[in-house]
Amino acid sequence: MSRFFPIAAIILFPFTLFGQLPTAAPAENLPLPSRSAAAAAPAQSSAPAPAAALSAPTGYILSANDQVAVEVFGEEDLRTNGRLNGEGNLSVPLLGSIRLSGLTLSQAAAKLTDLYGRDYLVNPKVNVMLVGYAKRRFTMLGQVNRPGSYEMPEGSPEGIDLLEAIAIAGGYTRIAAPEKVSVRRGNQILRVDAKRQARGSHSAFTVLPGDTITVGESMF
Repeated sequence: MSRFFPIAAIILFPFTLFGQLPTAAPAENLPLPSRSAAAAAPAQSSAPAPAAALSAPTGYILSANDQVAVEVFGEEDLRTNGRLNGEGNLSVPLLGSIRLSGLTLSQAAAKLTDLYGRDYLVNPKVNVMLVGYAKRRFTMLGQVNRPGSYEMPEGSPEGIDLLEAIAIAGGYTRIAAPEKVSVRRGNQILRVDAKRQARGSHSAFTVLPGDTITVGESMF
C-alpha cells in the first residue's frame, strides 16, 4: 500500500501548492464586445447651431437682408437661422416663406407664434433674435480724402452723425468747404453746415442708409 503513496502525493501536490483551480468568471462580469465608432457616435442633429444674438436697438424694425434666428421652445427641428430675402421674407420650417420685414422682433415672434399655433403646435413659444444687420451703405463724394460707398458701422445700422461719416471717408481735403455740405436723400436735397455743427452751434445731423453726401469746394 505504501508504494502507491508517492504517486498519490505527486498527483495531489500541484493542487495543494497552488490552491484550487480557477473558476470561470460569471458571464455578467465579462467585458462586452466594443461597438464600432460609427455605432457608438451620437446622432447628429440637422438643426442649425444656436446663433449669438445682437443687442438690437429698442423697437428695431426688421428689413430685407437682416439676418435673424428663430427658436421654438422644445422643438429643435424648427430652429432656423437665415437672412430675409429682398422682399423681406424668411423661409421658416413647416410655414414656408413668411414676411417679417416691417415688424419689430417681438411682433415677428408673435406672428410666427400665431401661425404655428393654428395648425401645428399647441401653445408654441417662439423667440426671434437679430443676429446680423443688412448691409446698409451711404456714399461720400466731393472734397473728402476717400470718396466712395461705405457700410454703416455695425453698432449704428440706422444712422450715424455727419461728422462721423466724414471721418470714415478720411476727413476733408485741403480745399474742402465744410459749410457747404449737401445730402441727397431720395428726392430731397438737404443743405448742412458741418462747420457750425463741429463747433457745436448747429444741431447734429444724422446720415441715414442710402444717403449721398457731397462736401463742397472752397472758393479760396
